Amino acid sequence: MKSAVAITSKIHLNLNLRRNHLYSPLSRSIFLGKAKPVFQSPPLIRTHSSNPNPNPIMASSSKPEQARAPPALPLPTPPVAKFKVGLCQLSVTADKERNIAHARRAIEEAAEKGAKLILLPEIWNSPYSHDSFPVYAEDIDAGGDASPSTAMLSEVARLLKITIVGGSIPERSGDRLYNTCCVFGSDGKLIAKHRKIHLFDIDIPGKITFIESKSLTAGETPTIVDTDVGRIGIGICYDIRFQELAMIYGARGAHLICYPGAFNMTTGPLHWELLQRARATDNQLYVATCSPARDEGAGYVAWGHSTLVGPFGEVLATTEHAEDIIIAEIDYSILELRRTSLPLSKQRRGDLYQLVDIQRLNSQ
Repeated sequence: MKSAVAITSKIHLNLNLRRNHLYSPLSRSIFLGKAKPVFQSPPLIRTHSSNPNPNPIMASSSKPEQARAPPALPLPTPPVAKFKVGLCQLSVTADKERNIAHARRAIEEAAEKGAKLILLPEIWNSPYSHDSFPVYAEDIDAGGDASPSTAMLSEVARLLKITIVGGSIPERSGDRLYNTCCVFGSDGKLIAKHRKIHLFDIDIPGKITFIESKSLTAGETPTIVDTDVGRIGIGICYDIRFQELAMIYGARGAHLICYPGAFNMTTGPLHWELLQRARATDNQLYVATCSPARDEGAGYVAWGHSTLVGPFGEVLATTEHAEDIIIAEIDYSILELRRTSLPLSKQRRGDLYQLVDIQRLNSQ
């Protein structure tokens, strides 16, 4: 079994304008031992008058290694250079047993086509509604009969010797409900569990209103895990909107971020592909997403369009809104190529801004 890498953390981003409990301003003096105010500008370096085009930014020390605190981890050597990923865009009904059996058949089909990593949609065993979440919720930690959805994922991962990012299901833990993604290794063991950090609380008048926090509790920890197909960061749907989370995964050496999601008919056409390409481009890694298939008669109608995006923001494979299984290749050699051609890690302005990973910092 592969070990999870730094699964728990809280994040602080020194961009000064964030004002929530996960992303708060943090003075650089705490970490660098310098009593500098947060908004202090770096001094300009004077140049000789003989220089006709003085460039204070290039002349100053940009300190890229300090743009991540602790410094970003080097990209680890992946266990495989290339592999196929399967994105299973599934139809979801009110029949839970049918949903579980249907997901299993889709996983088996994707594996038959060569997929070594398989991704399922957000909330694939239940209708997406406040009334359904408590009814369909499972006790994942108890396992067995208490969690038939994850029991199936564990069994099929072991039998087919594949890695499964199991979309998400409603999870019951004590008196709380979570929107939770489980990752199973090729030995069938649960190697990571991600509870959706950013809850989908939106109100677009005349379009869509959904307050996920009415029934669900937000998770507290980012999730990154080493698997047989590389180091993977996990987010669920609305998590994709928060670039800070993806930046943490990039700084921890992720090769790939998986986002099971169910964007809706209002924000889906505008933002679903845009956000995937942005997260991949900003962090120079792969992004894979998987949505439920569209059901026009459902109370919540998903946009669909499950997609694989490469580290240059290129759409490598996608589908429309109907049920489908996408099989596409991930080639990790492209990561180094893109990072060499566009060396963002060497150009970040650590003298101006800083991403602080509190969990990694405190573990040192």
